[in-house]
Amino acid sequence: MFENLTENLSQTLKSLTGKSKLTEDNIQDSLREVRRALLEADVALPVVRDFIEQVKLRALGQEVSKSLSPGQAFIKVVQAELQAVMGNENAELNLRAVPPAIIMMAGLQGAGKTTTVAKLSRWLINNQKKKVMVVSADVYRPAAIRQLETLAGEVGAEFFPSDTSQKPQAIVRSAVAEAKRKFVDVLFIDTAGRLAIDEEMMAEIKDLHAVANPVETLFVVDAMTGQDAANTAKAFDDALPLTGVILTKTDGDARGGAALSVRQITGKPIKFLGIGEKVDGLEPFYPDRVASRILGMGDMLSLIEDVEKKVDREKAQKLAKKIKKGERFDLQDFKEQLEQMRNMGGIANLMDKMPGMGAMAKPNVAAAGDKNFSQMEAIINSMTPKERRNPDILNGSRKRRITEGSGTNLQDLNRLIKQHKQMQKVMKKMKGGGLANMMRGMGGRMPPGGGMPGGGMPPGGRFPGF
Repeated sequence: MFENLTENLSQTLKSLTGKSKLTEDNIQDSLREVRRALLEADVALPVVRDFIEQVKLRALGQEVSKSLSPGQAFIKVVQAELQAVMGNENAELNLRAVPPAIIMMAGLQGAGKTTTVAKLSRWLINNQKKKVMVVSADVYRPAAIRQLETLAGEVGAEFFPSDTSQKPQAIVRSAVAEAKRKFVDVLFIDTAGRLAIDEEMMAEIKDLHAVANPVETLFVVDAMTGQDAANTAKAFDDALPLTGVILTKTDGDARGGAALSVRQITGKPIKFLGIGEKVDGLEPFYPDRVASRILGMGDMLSLIEDVEKKVDREKAQKLAKKIKKGERFDLQDFKEQLEQMRNMGGIANLMDKMPGMGAMAKPNVAAAGDKNFSQMEAIINSMTPKERRNPDILNGSRKRRITEGSGTNLQDLNRLIKQHKQMQKVMKKMKGGGLANMMRGMGGRMPPGGGMPGGGMPPGGRFPGF
């Protein structure tokens, strides 16, 4: 997310960084470029206008002109205004209610409401130790009810059954009564979506809201729809007392216009970002961290949290001990590193959160996306344990068997072996002297093709467990 905006803004702001003095003329030129970058990111025009006006007002004021480094002070102003546009601080879920705290989900069809219910349920179960129940009031799509039942089982939430013969209002009343009987902490109501906003849909969801009286009414919207996401959220907010917004499919949105428009247009905070289809693909929305990422400054706090939550500590410690002893880093270890990185969102997610690397993320993603990860795993899975321990024994016939078994070609296999050897070199540098030794050996640069598989550095410059 934000790759295009980060790239454009980085170029613009870099030209100001070294300026000893900022004038109205050079600020005006930079603001023109900032404006263009925001519009290309599909940020709503009224939001862009207000943003540029606020930045200009502050940039020509005392805080920049009196600064020892006006260029850097200007960037700080841009960061602060980006943060203000998105809401300044994280807006937490409001669960202050006599149990069950009822959360109603609203949105258009295809926005990802059902998956988001599962993600939020998992987040509350794992992070806040809540007892969660989910119910589907979508009587128009039997598949949606079945999907929610499957996802509830996956995340450990209770599922309240419903079917297409029932009225949505009756389903909600029964679910609320059952949640009270079972002393459930949080009840999620998944409502029906439509392909467009219509009166019938709005009337039904208003009725459901009156029956459920939820503490949170969350609007789920596809980030890839850009400023249309903000406009649709506004239409829903006119009909319902929304309390927040969840942006889904943010991993597929390189522009970020929705994140920068929603708060200003609706007045409602973005509470979470949905990433991918997996049930652990959910992040609380922190405007300050996102503003840093947009400007290419990284987001180390979120990266550290990712490591804490998603890295398998036992495997990490095992690998750490192995490398410290100087033992060989084999292809089984390589595969486990691929799995760890995929759990953390892949190279794109890692680099997006590392300071100074956001603008580099796009070309690296092309070389090391999820498809490449899966392909590399398939190749390693087609090897024998002996071949994984010692890939040097791979001759022509072995390679032919492996490529046929994994549905790949010789070029794919050779690329994997090359990347593994590069990773081995990095691991050798880690032995004894740690990161400093490694960086000296690398000349302060990452090896071509990557320190981590496909490029990039480990979180915080070190591997989990070191």
